[in-house]
Amino acid sequence: MTDKTALQELSEEEAKAELARLADLLGRANAAYHTQDAPDLSDAEYDRLKRRNQAIEERFPGLKRADSPSDKVGATPAEGFGKVRHDVAMLSLGNAFEDEDVVDFDARIRKYLGLPSGTPLAFTAEPKIDGLSLSLRYENGDLVQAATRGDGAVGENVTANARTIDTIPTRIEGAPALLEVRGEVYMRHDDFDALNARQTANGGKTFANPRNAAAGSLRQLDAEITRARPLAFFAYAWGALSAPLAETQFQAIERLKAFGFDTNPLTTLCDGPQEMIAHYRKIEEQRATLGYDIDGVVYKVNDLALQDRLGFRSTTPRWAIAHKFPAEL
Repeated sequence: MTDKTALQELSEEEAKAELARLADLLGRANAAYHTQDAPDLSDAEYDRLKRRNQAIEERFPGLKRADSPSDKVGATPAEGFGKVRHDVAMLSLGNAFEDEDVVDFDARIRKYLGLPSGTPLAFTAEPKIDGLSLSLRYENGDLVQAATRGDGAVGENVTANARTIDTIPTRIEGAPALLEVRGEVYMRHDDFDALNARQTANGGKTFANPRNAAAGSLRQLDAEITRARPLAFFAYAWGALSAPLAETQFQAIERLKAFGFDTNPLTTLCDGPQEMIAHYRKIEEQRATLGYDIDGVVYKVNDLALQDRLGFRSTTPRWAIAHKFPAEL
């Protein structure tokens, strides 16, 4: 049996062995990406293996492993950092790879909510930043804690490091008493090139890509190293709250912007799958000129009351999906 063996040709014994192989391979890939900041699989290959694992589990549900990659988010936090338990889990997103997947996403939501096909249902669409997820906890307007996603339940305490990033406010006005802002730490292309040039001139390690550079720079035990690295932060979500931010996703993002956070200017409202796909194509055309890395577009149900009704699966929200770009050759 090989990695490319068709699913319908797998015997139960072969499927069991393949699930074990995939659990090991994807587990090591998660550690390399999330803990070591040195991925050894391309995003496209990782996604392919994850889809294969899921398809085998769907064909042989009784063989699903206790350590199934389908139930994993991120990776175990690295040693050396203090640990932070998230009040609200930091989950991952389901993926769409074809236009039909976006249409199916809309249809699944309508079915779950009992909405007829003609009922208006708005979504936000925003670039999916290729960086490192970060959660920022504010109490009475003061930044008191910053944590990486980790395994979704427990992350790494990087508070001192986050305080060195210019686009992360240490004090905000007019916010709820408790506000947990979530977003992505990333590095712009020009800053990445300049950093690698400095590293080379100083005989230091260079980075393979901006995502690795951003993740490695944030996850330093010495915050002064982080301070010297050109990191930036886009806010796009929230976790624990003492009071609602707004009634819709789009309004909530606007409020985060009013607090002083950078939010992505390409975020827009879409009325259904065709507008979502059209915005995806527009962003895909601009991808090479944005000045930072993205790997897709994220769609979210705009109405927060509907988000609450839709809720979550074990590792992903029902109300959001990432429409991934094809692999770059």
